[in-house]
Amino acid sequence: MQGKDHPYLFLDFEFTMPENKTKPSGFFPEIIEVGIVSVINDQVCDQFSAYVKPTHFPILTERCKSFLNITQEQIDQGISFTELIRWLKEYDRLRPTVITWGSMDMKVLRHNCLQSNLPFPFTGEHRDLAMEYKMFFGERNQPGLRKAVQEYGKEGVGKPHCALDDAFTTYNIFKLVEKDKKYLSKPEQPTIGERVDFSQLLKKFAL
Repeated sequence: MQGKDHPYLFLDFEFTMPENKTKPSGFFPEIIEVGIVSVINDQVCDQFSAYVKPTHFPILTERCKSFLNITQEQIDQGISFTELIRWLKEYDRLRPTVITWGSMDMKVLRHNCLQSNLPFPFTGEHRDLAMEYKMFFGERNQPGLRKAVQEYGKEGVGKPHCALDDAFTTYNIFKLVEKDKKYLSKPEQPTIGERVDFSQLLKKFAL
């Protein structure tokens, strides 16, 4: 159990996608946008966002541009994947717990590192908040990020599929779920000594 001052990193990536279900030969999703919210002592202490140039399939499909509402020019002016890893290693210096919505972000990051022959940048714990949410509420299916926050009667931050906005939305759900966990955790049962004031009892029998 981490203490209150334990650092957390709320992370979201957006990826390239093929034009349709028929993937080009050798295609795999590459990170093209990163959003990070760094939290210590329940306070946002840093945030970071950037577009990332894909290495292996540098030209975005029309479907990808439309779905993520981004342009080829924005991606072409982004940081390299090597620079992204450098940034992530910098954030890892405090060994934060990395929290994502779903497992895809970390899977794609690992695969991209492998393809680029770069070391995986994180050394601490990773938590999949979507899986925690599903288990906590007994959901049959894993809900999407925006649907989950709406089930709390809240709205997501900014635009869906904007990496930094989704990282902030993940942080907001984390706070709500942690609050619910504390509320529902049963306090320890009092001992019989705590339930009965023996000094008062003895006085009564002494009369």
